[in-house]
Amino acid sequence: MLNVSQPTPSHFGIYVTDVEKMVHFYKTVFGLVETDRGVGKTFKAPLVFLSASPHQHHQLVIAGGRPAEATFSTVMQLSFAVPSIQSLRDLKDKAIALGASKVLPLNHGNALSVYFVDPEGNTVEIYIDMPYYISQPHGDPLDLSQDDDTILRQTEAICRSDPSFMPIEQWQAQFAHAH
Repeated sequence: MLNVSQPTPSHFGIYVTDVEKMVHFYKTVFGLVETDRGVGKTFKAPLVFLSASPHQHHQLVIAGGRPAEATFSTVMQLSFAVPSIQSLRDLKDKAIALGASKVLPLNHGNALSVYFVDPEGNTVEIYIDMPYYISQPHGDPLDLSQDDDTILRQTEAICRSDPSFMPIEQWQAQFAHAH
């Protein structure tokens, strides 16, 4: 069980056309575990529940029922936090191998992100947080062929040159005080 003190985003679901293909994609790219599946009694569509945590029954639900003729996904993005810059590289390559396209690495200052489109057109973000705050939206090109130290030095320089820069702890304290 999650221990929350206020409403907190915790999971999301997407409609898909090909349930098995999309379950395979998310399990393979992100290492998610299938926790349950079935057809809903009130929601008459196949549902597959996936999670990366033993503390959450599901973090992603793959739901059948997206019409094959749907040409536009209303999902703005599905975001996955990852543990390292190397994870960004590895998962990007895995996703491409499984049919992801439109890959876009960006340096947001407060995070390093790679965006791509999954096989059914949903935008996915993989990201690692940085220890800085700068106002958003912000997006500089991110060259993942550089070594980690170079990327980290460039990110800090980008952030320190922004007038809104502050260490993340300062931003967090301001957020906590305001709420």
